[in-house]
Amino acid sequence: MTLLQAIGITLPIVQAPMAGVSTPELAAVVSNAGAMGSIGVGATDASGARAMIEGVRARTKRPFNVNLFVHAPALSDAARETSWLGALAPVFNGFGVEPPAALRSIYKSLVENDDMLAMLIDLAPPVVSFHFGLPSANAIAALKSAGCVLLATATNLAEAHAVKDAGIDAVVAQGWEAGGHRGMFDPDAPDNCLGTMALTRLLVLRSGLPVIAAGGIMDGHGIRAALDLGAVAVQLGTAFIACPESSADQAYRDALTGPGAEHTVMTQAISGRPARCLRNRFTEWGEQAGLAAPGYPIAYDAGKALNAAAKAAGKSGFGAQWAGQGAPLARAMPAAELVATLVEECRAQAR
Repeated sequence: MTLLQAIGITLPIVQAPMAGVSTPELAAVVSNAGAMGSIGVGATDASGARAMIEGVRARTKRPFNVNLFVHAPALSDAARETSWLGALAPVFNGFGVEPPAALRSIYKSLVENDDMLAMLIDLAPPVVSFHFGLPSANAIAALKSAGCVLLATATNLAEAHAVKDAGIDAVVAQGWEAGGHRGMFDPDAPDNCLGTMALTRLLVLRSGLPVIAAGGIMDGHGIRAALDLGAVAVQLGTAFIACPESSADQAYRDALTGPGAEHTVMTQAISGRPARCLRNRFTEWGEQAGLAAPGYPIAYDAGKALNAAAKAAGKSGFGAQWAGQGAPLARAMPAAELVATLVEECRAQAR
């Protein structure tokens, strides 16, 4: 049985989870179109995640993916956090507010969230995927026993081997081009910055797992290229941001069609982990500040507070406007229409 057969989808297309952007409606529409929709629940608690999963199930009977963050629990560094807030103070003051007095870890990793794991086992979504690392062997065994197909992100061959050794069913090969957070297990380790093409082919030949290619794929031409490299499917995120079913705000949508889309940058300033973003006022501040950001997701506490202050003042350019290097190729259309377009483009390349 192939991976697509095991999941129960007919098209080799996965809509990326995109926590904070993907919605139950988006995931369901994509799944109903024959691909696999996804939701990211790493930025909420077990109760919020349950509501999102139930929201997808209320809209589709088709398979979908639920994505979790599996980072090492954050370690607070008071000196670094104080320095970070001090550097950000003038920016906050420019919007007429003070920065937070202190920072906190705003998201729990799955490795420390027993309630989330229990909820996943109870609801048993068709597919569960992991980003930033892998959960315990017991957690993996429990999810597989519940009937979940498991995926995990890898940015290099060593991570892919760890994914295979853990008993995960398939690996998402996340190239350097990809938008959002790098899925690297250790954000402090050297990053080879492998592009999607090289990484996909490497993992196809040497990981021993079915490979889902991710990063910079925006149309049927890119899908066909990844499949020709041996990937069994592709994962697209940035391509779906402009769909009306996503929760991207108007400033994000406008930025996606602006000059920042042609100059995406990898930044740690927003969240504390490397992530590819549309170049905006926050990424430019991070480049100029030259400071080591607090750990993930502690730095995100400051980033979210700053974005809220800017929006309250009627300003944009401080949000987490994650996007891959293919951002200028984004097309604003309903998600079902986008899936159909991608399929037709891909089939045309195969003729």
